[in-house]
Amino acid sequence: MTFELQHTDPKSNARAGLITTDHGQIETPIFMPVGTLGTVKGVHLHEIKEDIKAQIILGNTYHLYLRPGLDTIRQAGGLHKFNGFDRPMLTDSGGFQVFSLSGIRKMKEEGVEFRSHIDGSKHLFTPEGVMDIERTIGADIMMAFDECTPGTADFQYAKKSMELTHRWLDRCLKRFHETDPHYGYYQSLFPIVQGCIYPDLRKKSAEYIASKGAEGNAIGGLAVGEPTEKMYEMIEVVNEILPTDKPRYLMGVGTPVNILEGIERGVDMFDCVMPTRNGRNGMLFTKDGIMNMKNKKWENDFSPIEADGASYVDTLYSKAYLRHLFHAQELLALQIASIHNLAFYLWLVKEARKHIITGDFSIWKPMMVKRLSTRL
Repeated sequence: MTFELQHTDPKSNARAGLITTDHGQIETPIFMPVGTLGTVKGVHLHEIKEDIKAQIILGNTYHLYLRPGLDTIRQAGGLHKFNGFDRPMLTDSGGFQVFSLSGIRKMKEEGVEFRSHIDGSKHLFTPEGVMDIERTIGADIMMAFDECTPGTADFQYAKKSMELTHRWLDRCLKRFHETDPHYGYYQSLFPIVQGCIYPDLRKKSAEYIASKGAEGNAIGGLAVGEPTEKMYEMIEVVNEILPTDKPRYLMGVGTPVNILEGIERGVDMFDCVMPTRNGRNGMLFTKDGIMNMKNKKWENDFSPIEADGASYVDTLYSKAYLRHLFHAQELLALQIASIHNLAFYLWLVKEARKHIITGDFSIWKPMMVKRLSTRL
């Protein structure tokens, strides 16, 4: 995998770059739709590729390991063959899912013992095992196994957790270099910076991660309960240390405003379930602000969902029709909203890239933040 830094905004740390993988190129900054179980919920593959124009999507190690299972994925020839997506893919390591399963998992030096949320069966994730799982899944970018610290953790817990993540990283790297890809194309491994909301820990973790010389680096443990301003502060602290010639991935963040703030601070890659999850609940993100499509105000509004929108669904369907679908509990409502939101997120990062290249990102960004924060 290679990364070319193409432009930097003259008045901020915003960057435009190009990641090249064996499954294609990715223009940054980029938003990656979340395909947890090998599918982006409610959206057809051709819409992901042709309408939403996703250059890369995610799969999740924890969920794919449990279902459909590694044997099925291996027999299919990897996740690309299994789901038919022939562009780059990234797999999370399952660290966040383990964090979210606090009631049914046990942390120890070896790894994490947990019970399946599906059938209660017992499993063990170790750094070595997760590397083997991600090799079998076959994503172009693999994430190191880490512990995601809660945003409310105290300093001592955060320090202990960060140090465990660093020890696990060393084991991940060893296993990664001992093994080869299964399906004839290259895979990269990204370490993850932890340290909760404590600048000293974040600096120490970023220095440790940077010293490994990986082909890209991730910032984890944010948007997990900490104040938004703390999140932005931690991004700034970390990005002062992470190398500028490698892509930086902010994991699990966030709202359109969060993404613009992250781009301004030097982040290149983002993912979040928000566009599809919120969309399924009737919340649409648009260029002019946020719409709740279940509100009565749209009942007789026959204008397009979004004039000059990012997706074909924006002009094909009216606000009134989409509201009707939600109130009738028609599945098409969930699909339309998901397509719209994902296309909007991809439009937003593409616009950010355009303004970074033309040199006026610092003028465009505050204007967009104001518009995106409006409730329509």
